[in-house]
Amino acid sequence: MTSAPPPKPPPTPPNAPAPDREPGRDPDSGSETARGSDPLFLPDTRAAELRRYRWVATLLLVLMACVFLSTKMVEDPSFWILLIRAGAEAAMVGGLADWFAVTALFRRPLGLPIPHTAVIPANKDRIGAGLGLFVERNFLDPDLVTAKLRSLAPARRVGTWLSEAEQAEKLAGRLAASVPALVESLSDREVRSFLARALDRQLGSIDLSALLGRGLDILRESDRHHDLFDQIVRAARQYLLDHQGRIFEAVEDRSRWWVPRGIDRRMAKALIGGVAELLEELLQRDHPVRRQFEASLDRLTRDLREDPARRAQVAAIQAELLSNPRTQAYLGEVWGELRAILLRDAAAGRDSLLLKALAGALQSLGKGLLADSEMQARLDRGIEDATKSWILPWRHEIGHFIAEVVKSWDGRTVADRVETAVGRDLQYIRINGTLVGGLVGIAIFLLSWYVL
Repeated sequence: MTSAPPPKPPPTPPNAPAPDREPGRDPDSGSETARGSDPLFLPDTRAAELRRYRWVATLLLVLMACVFLSTKMVEDPSFWILLIRAGAEAAMVGGLADWFAVTALFRRPLGLPIPHTAVIPANKDRIGAGLGLFVERNFLDPDLVTAKLRSLAPARRVGTWLSEAEQAEKLAGRLAASVPALVESLSDREVRSFLARALDRQLGSIDLSALLGRGLDILRESDRHHDLFDQIVRAARQYLLDHQGRIFEAVEDRSRWWVPRGIDRRMAKALIGGVAELLEELLQRDHPVRRQFEASLDRLTRDLREDPARRAQVAAIQAELLSNPRTQAYLGEVWGELRAILLRDAAAGRDSLLLKALAGALQSLGKGLLADSEMQARLDRGIEDATKSWILPWRHEIGHFIAEVVKSWDGRTVADRVETAVGRDLQYIRINGTLVGGLVGIAIFLLSWYVL
């Protein structure tokens, strides 16, 4: 019996990412998984194995036929020749019967239109519907899926996987590798337009007056306004001392012509010293000017919250800032610089700062998740709830989808795929049929020889 091998899967693209682990290795135990050890997931290997065992079964049947014909050519057969002939004859019958049975499942034997043959191609729609219903009822049952998710402890597995530096780097590498394509897919005009819309929408909806008022409240409550006042005073004093020459010139320019220059400089120096001394005094926390500053700060905070005129003034400044062309130009410059930085960093390969940052963040996330059992339980519950909300309600549609996919296949494809999936087991039926038939033939011959 011969059959065309199933269609080969499309070749893997040259730039396809390598698998994270050796195929067939469980990430936790390192043992071979069912996917790796079962050739069902290796179509080429499975098809080659099917052809090999098909030839074995066929050659065994041919061998029995040759033995039978050779014993028929003996003119005066002995007991042993007759015994061998009976076994070979029964083996041929058993082998042919099982060959017919196995072949009839997938195609018409010898191409003959025998009724009730090519069972799978003729009933592929019913098989697909049954398969979809089977998956729907036995694999997507809510209680079964929930119990399986709980036994898997997905949050712990994710934490374990991410906590390994190698895995975190691989995932970070894949994320970082997508950045250049994402950046290149966005034109500068699109990004600038998006940033402008986002800024206008987000900042336009913010109550800037309330935000500033709350910020001043926090500054006041934490006594940080004293630090701000001190910084202003120190900056003013330092500016005064650094620009004494300009003050001298200003005093001389405004003095009478008959006033000696020495007197002007002494007056200017006294003025600078007095102002510097005043500024130094302002650094004292109990100075009256500080209390005036605090009162002004409190009044401004209250106006930002309650005064309509002040709020309208801030809103006008906010609107003007958003509509200013310079703001749009600045956003464009920011995006251009960010774009160049991302592309340069992506070209750095393993030295990419983004790659290292992502890898470190992912590994820290994994370690943190492993150390927090409460968060694991919360994530597991979230996964269960998401599965119940998004997957299980669609189980009927999933079963219907499976049925539709099988229905869209032609009969030959279904037969080839099922036969390849079952593989050598069906050929063992032929081999066993031939051997068992031979043994039954020998048993019947011995029974008839000695008993009958």
